[in-house]
Amino acid sequence: MSRSTPSPNGEHFSTLAVHAGEARQKPGDSITDPIFCTSTFTFESTASLLEFIEKKLPREEYGRYGNPIEKTVEKKLAALDGGEDAILFSTGMAAIVGLLTAKLNSGDEIIFFDECYHRSREFCVKHLGRFGVTTHQVKTGDYDAMERAINSKTKLIVSESPTNPHLSVIDCERFAALGKKHGVETLIDATLATPYNIRPLNCGVDYVWHSATKYLAGHNDLLAGVLVGSREKLDPIRKLRGILGSINSPHNIYLLIRGLKTFELRMERHNQNGLAVAQFLAAHPKIEKVYYPGLETHPYYDVARRTMRGFGGLVTFNVRGADWKQTARVIDAVKIPRIGPSLGGVESLIEQPLVMSYFDYSPEDRKRFGIDDNMIRMSCGIENTQDLLDDLAQALAQL
Repeated sequence: MSRSTPSPNGEHFSTLAVHAGEARQKPGDSITDPIFCTSTFTFESTASLLEFIEKKLPREEYGRYGNPIEKTVEKKLAALDGGEDAILFSTGMAAIVGLLTAKLNSGDEIIFFDECYHRSREFCVKHLGRFGVTTHQVKTGDYDAMERAINSKTKLIVSESPTNPHLSVIDCERFAALGKKHGVETLIDATLATPYNIRPLNCGVDYVWHSATKYLAGHNDLLAGVLVGSREKLDPIRKLRGILGSINSPHNIYLLIRGLKTFELRMERHNQNGLAVAQFLAAHPKIEKVYYPGLETHPYYDVARRTMRGFGGLVTFNVRGADWKQTARVIDAVKIPRIGPSLGGVESLIEQPLVMSYFDYSPEDRKRFGIDDNMIRMSCGIENTQDLLDDLAQALAQL
């Protein structure tokens, strides 16, 4: 199914966001799913417990293994991504740690495109490395280099799409085909795209990973992560999550469900604001470069136009001729975006990657990862478009 066509049951995207995974008639006859604040679930008798164990009945036993409201949001998230199943985690990082821990053994190897979230890189290189797992990084978008790096020990190839903060876009069909050719599983971090803008599972990718903290929840008020894929592939990860305990709280899950109800409406404004801000900056004399896949000047524009419905609300740009302190002046001068990490919420956020995420890196490593001193990353929220443009204009005028 393409991103713009109905699901097999006939629902379009906005209808899935509101209703998918939910029972028509809920406990207590409430229109919203109730929050189950309980650590344990009781059984009427020993016979009912044995029936649950022997028949694997679809009910809960203990909070670390699941909660009814969690099952509801997992079904909704799976439907939005066009997947068979989804697993919710406490954070986005907990999700990828759960997947990698479940799938990899000592002696295994994984390959990343090198434009990736720095904490993902850190976990793989520093921590998985301690347990005998080798991580290779190849230039983003160089499929030939990735194929050359694959060997008999390779178990997983990984990419973001779009990447953070450079917003490079991966050809998911080519990426998936590369994995299938060599019998290697594939993972796409689609946090920046969301299932509204791209659906990697439709291209044959094995796993889609989201920091649901971002666009899916959408209100900067919770942490969550999700993996989406086939039930067979996700089953061992779910079992390990029950041991590790990296679950979310019922209250957080309720907030996530509530945020998802307006997901399509929010994404339409994020896409609109992101494109407008990128176009404004690209024409501004004080801006040296803009990274945004919706601009024709972006090196991955053709791939993005072919594979994405919209291009998201994240815009990265370099201030012409500025050092890091002059760049900070622009950030300090804006009035609408707040200075902070993260992205995808209704409030616009702005940051300097050098300071926010890479301050402890050496200048050589920052150069290697493409983090410039004059780089700014702005996550456009759902505020009025013209207000955001006017705010950026007055901030840049102070240079």
